[in-house]
Amino acid sequence: MAKTLFYLDSCIWLNFFKKEGDADKGIPYWKIAKDFIEKIIFSKEDEIIYSGFVLKELKFKLNEKEFKEKLLFFKNEERFKFVKATEEDYSFARKLESDLKYEISFFDCLHIAICKRLNLVLVTRDEDLIKFANKYIKVKKPEHLIN
Repeated sequence: MAKTLFYLDSCIWLNFFKKEGDADKGIPYWKIAKDFIEKIIFSKEDEIIYSGFVLKELKFKLNEKEFKEKLLFFKNEERFKFVKATEEDYSFARKLESDLKYEISFFDCLHIAICKRLNLVLVTRDEDLIKFANKYIKVKKPEHLIN
């Protein structure tokens, strides 16, 4: 089976870390995120790639103690790999941001750029991001990746 590399945007991580979702409306988002992340952790080949932009968004949304705990989770999991953005990523993200008339955030444009350069599957629930990213990369919701 071929190795697949996934890039989760911060909304998926926040679903997971903050246990977001309403069980009365079906399977809660955090449970779907947990199932997907565990699938990768127990995979023999697949990996989750993350960048400083994901960490920066999480740092903004979590308190300091939570963020430090989650940072250790990222660093200690062998199926998770950190990547740095390149000048090429920044340039492409700026072009995307302009082409998309600033309808999605610069960080989302950077997520697309990193995924494009490294041939990663972007995992998100953000409908606007899905709509725009589909033109450039593979993008899926986590529930579509759990078998």
